Amino acid sequence: MKYSIFGESHGPAIGVLLNDIPAGVTLDMEEISLEMGRRAPGKSAISTARKEADVPEVLSGLCGGFTTGAPLCAMIKNTDARSGDYSLLKRFPRPGHADYTAAARYDGFADMRGSGQFSGRLTAPLVFAGAVAKQLLAARGIFVGAHIAAIGGIRDIPLTDGGFLKDKTAETVLRAAARKELPVIDDGAGEKMREAIAAAKREGDSLGGLIECAALGLEAGIGEPGADSLESLISRACFAVPGVKGIEFGAGFAFAEMRGSAANDPMEMADGRVSMRTNNNGGVSGGISTGAPLLFRAALRPTSSIAREQDTVDMEERVNAKLVVPGRHDPCIVHRAVPVIEAAAALALLEAVQKLYGIRGLCGRRQ
Repeated sequence: MKYSIFGESHGPAIGVLLNDIPAGVTLDMEEISLEMGRRAPGKSAISTARKEADVPEVLSGLCGGFTTGAPLCAMIKNTDARSGDYSLLKRFPRPGHADYTAAARYDGFADMRGSGQFSGRLTAPLVFAGAVAKQLLAARGIFVGAHIAAIGGIRDIPLTDGGFLKDKTAETVLRAAARKELPVIDDGAGEKMREAIAAAKREGDSLGGLIECAALGLEAGIGEPGADSLESLISRACFAVPGVKGIEFGAGFAFAEMRGSAANDPMEMADGRVSMRTNNNGGVSGGISTGAPLLFRAALRPTSSIAREQDTVDMEERVNAKLVVPGRHDPCIVHRAVPVIEAAAALALLEAVQKLYGIRGLCGRRQ
């Protein structure tokens, strides 16, 4: 599954081009709109005030409700940009943001209005692509969902601790979380997160957090060793999301403090099939799915655009300087990033499934 995202935050439009979409697939555009709405800005006091409808316009690859086999291209117009808010940032780069590195990489010619191609705005077309990928995966019985695992140190119920993976209710609780402004399992934790985000905003600051994502219904044998392992594909897709700074699968970094006897996942036969008694490896071994739920967590840094005074440099005068970032920014991006991480994971999994079954196999048909 090859896809290309185009556009810039304050350009006329952004969008995505997807190749290798099989012909004859019915796309549920209402479901895609719901996914877009989960990420869209301007919906609450804990998000940016920028308001965008994020209605995708399909330019090619869809006719009469069915995919045609041609590249699927969707465009999303930018309608609420305020480029003047960013006029200072070319001279005074934001600490923690891409203003300085973009200037170094593109010799000062990068369009940094609204952060240009480095903006979280570019995750809108990624969510469109991921929504398409989810529908193709669903045809093979694969579900991808996520929830906020933590914001500012406040933790939701982990899927493992809640027993949702063992009793097969994970899909139900994740679908329920997706309908919430703060997609959490425990509403009490969600309310504490909301209060923490509001407090950080009042103080001109921001918060980061963790997103826990699961893929259910994966059969054993999907993926391959080496550079195109399931972990590699998912990590590559997630690290393309602005603000992602860490990925861990299963027990993740806790493996460093475990013994092999505790870290290994004992196997047993259940209903005539191989089953894992535990899932420390997050449903992946040797880069290949084990048949257990695939589970990973992504760490997102606090939003770098904050209203507090920070130390930076004056790129024109070549001296130290102070900066208070103007404009409209999210005090926390974690809740809006949940559907983005789902989208990244779905696209990575679709690539792995396509490698195993071919393009027609995305629809459950072997070539």
